[in-house]
Amino acid sequence: MKKIIYTSLLVTLVSLTGMAQAVLPTSWNFANATLPNGWVASSGVDYYTGSGNPQPAIKFDADGENLTINFASSPGVLTYDAAGNTFTAGVFTVEQSDLGTVWTPLRTFSNTVPGSTGGSYASFSDTPLSTTRYIRFMFTDKQTGNIGIDNVSIAVGAATPAQEINVKQGTTTIVTGGTYSFNSAVSTMTPLTFTVENLGTATALNVASATISGPAAADYSVATTTPFTVNAASNTALTVNFTPSVAGTRTAVLTIVSDDADENPYIINLDGIGGAMASEPAAQATALNFTNVKTYRFTGAFTPAAGVDGYIVVRKTGSAITADPVDGQTYDRGDNMGDAKVVFSGTSTSFSPNDIVAGTQYFFKVYTYNGAGAYRNYRTTAPLAATVTTPATMMPAGYYSGITMTNAATFVSQLHTLTNTHNMQYYSNYGNLMIAKFAARDTVDNQRVITCVYSGENKIYTEPFDFTTNNFSREHTYAHSWMPTNPAQSLPEYNDYHHLFPTNQNQANAVRSNYPLGIVATQTSSYLGAKYGYDVNGHLVYEPRDAHKGDAARAMMYEAIAYTTVGGHNWGFPNPIGGGINYGQDQFILKQWHFQDPPSNYEIARNDYVDSLQHNRNPFVDNVDYPCFINFSNMTYYPDGCTALEMTELLSSAFITYPNPAKTELNLHVDATTISAYEVIDMQGRTVLSGTASDLVLVKLNVASLKSGSYIVKATTPYGTAQKQFVIE
Repeated sequence: MKKIIYTSLLVTLVSLTGMAQAVLPTSWNFANATLPNGWVASSGVDYYTGSGNPQPAIKFDADGENLTINFASSPGVLTYDAAGNTFTAGVFTVEQSDLGTVWTPLRTFSNTVPGSTGGSYASFSDTPLSTTRYIRFMFTDKQTGNIGIDNVSIAVGAATPAQEINVKQGTTTIVTGGTYSFNSAVSTMTPLTFTVENLGTATALNVASATISGPAAADYSVATTTPFTVNAASNTALTVNFTPSVAGTRTAVLTIVSDDADENPYIINLDGIGGAMASEPAAQATALNFTNVKTYRFTGAFTPAAGVDGYIVVRKTGSAITADPVDGQTYDRGDNMGDAKVVFSGTSTSFSPNDIVAGTQYFFKVYTYNGAGAYRNYRTTAPLAATVTTPATMMPAGYYSGITMTNAATFVSQLHTLTNTHNMQYYSNYGNLMIAKFAARDTVDNQRVITCVYSGENKIYTEPFDFTTNNFSREHTYAHSWMPTNPAQSLPEYNDYHHLFPTNQNQANAVRSNYPLGIVATQTSSYLGAKYGYDVNGHLVYEPRDAHKGDAARAMMYEAIAYTTVGGHNWGFPNPIGGGINYGQDQFILKQWHFQDPPSNYEIARNDYVDSLQHNRNPFVDNVDYPCFINFSNMTYYPDGCTALEMTELLSSAFITYPNPAKTELNLHVDATTISAYEVIDMQGRTVLSGTASDLVLVKLNVASLKSGSYIVKATTPYGTAQKQFVIE
């Protein structure tokens, strides 16, 4: 979303920008991934979306991962909750520092988190030194398990008798080194009033001088006479006059010298604007290059431009970007900018966009800008532009070289052996790994969006993703209750990401339950693109939206081939399913979906990404013809592959006739293809009705002349003949 700050006054003062320190007290419960000012998490830090006090919590699972808090004044007590997730070996430290260079431990967790059992959180408190300005939580030696931290809070330090400076503009503290933005009409003097506070309780603060320096110092003057004294627990106004001589950015530095022991001098960066807009940058960034290009991720980096405040990077798929940013508008990650989407906004010269898929060309532009908020000015002349194309696949060369597909009775066992060897990931990490790092896309207002694969529902959320809050689940496409190892949840088959997908819990997952996937002929309920109801055989089935049918089929076939024989069991599709479902999963419907909805660039990228985590692949994404050679009812080999007989079964499984029984009219439909001719045969083998259909998707037959009884109807399609039995009442 474009954010516009409207001004109707000659002078507009806006909030601080670039604040590098937190103002005490400061606290955070990790309710979303946008940390407060002064809080910085290192790259790789994730979140526990299923645990916390309450959930979520920040998660540390690798050497060096840390959370650092930089604050502006003497701290009071530090409190936090900590939990160990199978943390039985290693060292996690809570540290303090005065300048952020030399660190000393406040508390060390070695091999255990006292009071934390079964992942529960225990509360801790530590007292930093009064000179401390940095607190760091750090996994200093990762060996076994992970650490969760929640509800971090740093109190205001005890009032000190000594003089202690603090500066505000209005009610907002400007920490030393902070930036203040404002504007004034050219040649018009505008007073800026700051409040100099003395937080000390007994000793007066002596301000020796307040001076202006920097590029546009001549446009500023200090109106308050110095030196001056601020009594204990009191304050004094300090006025700076701003008279811009020309339009555009007029920056300077206000330096306040006092006898404060640890904040002398006190620095405020003055970001003054003459007129309505900051100065346009004089140059664009250069040399945009892409590295580590994969089907699901890559990194872009460019050479910075001199004298600019920041950059926005925008992206478009398939064709060049034609729109430009609009001055005075602030764009955040996920916002739309004309025909492009913003993938980065800030001061960094590198970025890693999400929502990347295989075999796709992406167009990028990088624009420089100066100014904040309503004063922002973009350089739109000759922006830096480049393209990158992701690979069609990352399947390793020779990955399937040991698989003999034709005339090989060992094909099933060979494929099982290749697929089953992998590194197990954890169901609980699905949000951090699959959603945050692959499936989620950026959207407006610094939010993200995830799609329910069954229904197509788009769920917008603020990071980190929480399954309970958003009413989503990690759906086992090959139902957990179907697994011979059910109810175990600690085994690879339960945790395998190849068949786990995000779905709406109540409207999709719970409705599907453990019913087979199939084609709904008589619908009883629906949710967006998903259906639930009876198939042509009168069996209750669940039908995903069309875009996910092939994906679901390949996920179920993967689970069957990867785990068949595990535990001495046959992992073919169960028939009957049990639990009151006295029929099974139709493998021919899944094979039909597999061919009708072949692997998309998204699914190929997903296969590659899961491979990067588990080190195994879904063979049916890589090899479209493999399902032809497997009987998924008993996990045996089909020596003839997709023979005419099997194709007939595939077509027949997709052949819908209704109503059945019929009286005067019979409708014929073969999913995803057309009918060119039809024939109705009675039980004596006589053709009683026939004709051509001119390649229609739906054929309506007048059967009023037919006698009561059973008949066979055949439909001719471009792929062969489908047939069904029906009844005339």
